[in-house]
Amino acid sequence: MNHLAIIGTFLCDEGKEILMLNRHFLIIRLFLLGICFSFANNAYAVLDIELTNGVTQSIPMAVLTFQGENNLALGQPFSAVIRHDLNLSGQFDARNPSLRGEVGTPEAVAMNYQYWRGQSVDDVLVGRIQPVGFHRYQVMVGLVDLYRGTTAPTKILINEQFNVSDGDLRGLAHHISDLVYEKLTGVKGIFSTRLAYVLVTQTLEGKKQYSLQVSDVDGYRPRSILISPQPIMSPSWSPDGKQVAYVSFESKLPEIYISNVTTGQRRKITSFPGINGAPEWSPDGSRLAVALSMKQSNPNIYLIHLGTGQLTQITRDNSINTEPAFSPDGRSLIFTSDRGGRPQIYQVNLGTLETKRVTFNGNYNASASFLPDAKNIVLLHRGDTLFNIAVMDLKNGTVKELTKAGRDESPSAAPNGKVIVYATRVNGKGVLEMVSMDGNVQLRLPDLLGTVQEPAWSPYMS
Repeated sequence: MNHLAIIGTFLCDEGKEILMLNRHFLIIRLFLLGICFSFANNAYAVLDIELTNGVTQSIPMAVLTFQGENNLALGQPFSAVIRHDLNLSGQFDARNPSLRGEVGTPEAVAMNYQYWRGQSVDDVLVGRIQPVGFHRYQVMVGLVDLYRGTTAPTKILINEQFNVSDGDLRGLAHHISDLVYEKLTGVKGIFSTRLAYVLVTQTLEGKKQYSLQVSDVDGYRPRSILISPQPIMSPSWSPDGKQVAYVSFESKLPEIYISNVTTGQRRKITSFPGINGAPEWSPDGSRLAVALSMKQSNPNIYLIHLGTGQLTQITRDNSINTEPAFSPDGRSLIFTSDRGGRPQIYQVNLGTLETKRVTFNGNYNASASFLPDAKNIVLLHRGDTLFNIAVMDLKNGTVKELTKAGRDESPSAAPNGKVIVYATRVNGKGVLEMVSMDGNVQLRLPDLLGTVQEPAWSPYMS
């Protein structure tokens, strides 16, 4: 998508263009969708995730084949899901060493610690999966640290049992990855979170088809939340991860809706004259911040209380004000505005409506959101001519570019604040990429079926 154009396009009932706001810098984040819903539950990955750059000194560890996992149908072996998660983080070198027999308990590893130290690994993950009837399984998992033992040569960091249905096995594998990641890094894992993104394919007639997809972070279990012949943009997750807000053009004019991710049930939130766009949830889930033009030539920021429908105007000027994002405490918003002549990030106190400019480094800054620490924001930044993903320290104004391709957009941070997913183009095709907050780890998520864009990282799932 061209960053240098397209605030919004409106179509009349006959489908003819009646208004194009063509400003030189800014995209209003409008969602468009059709009426069709598809809820196919596919276990196999659509996104083909690959590590393109990892940490040089990754942690070597063994993730052994779980006893009993070969009888499961997950698309991948249970232990392979965990290895894949940890390796994609860029911080682990998770291996599956060849063994003559299965090792199913952490105690068995601890008793043979000399052998495992000879395998040049720091940690060993073992497990066992047993059917307990009625499509349910008992899963035992243990993590043994070979080097941090105090009273013994090894230390058992995890030794837990889970009882789950067969449909929850893959989710449990991601949960175990989270446990391992947190035990070994001290940071909460994000493998059980989800991605929303837009998939663009072609029909048999050669027409474009857009679908809003939700998948596991590793690209597996993709589900179509909505399908449309019209473009779909910028999904926005509710704080509990159960709903997505978006804008639909199905009535020929933009309207904001909220859909339940599981059921597809939805309700209309706004249908004001003019632009209805860029919905973003408040941290407590009670409000949406949106961009509305209300028949004016340029949009302003408003708050909508979802319980009462009460509408509160936040910005009041003739500039383009869009892309609102709440601070973690819900007391302020950052947003993109051209009130200074070029797109920059501003912050408004929701109690006093006092507004200040936040970004001064670069001639274009947009699509900003807070990181969980509230001390930094992630944003789309152009220092000269290239659009890259960057992180900015709010205290000193320092901007650090994390990407260098010069064609990136739509950054969205993981809920632990350690990784950013964003859209870019490779060989003319839209793909998603991820980059760690230090810039050292990079992943690419091309789609096997079409082009992907407009990513949104879910919160931790409740």
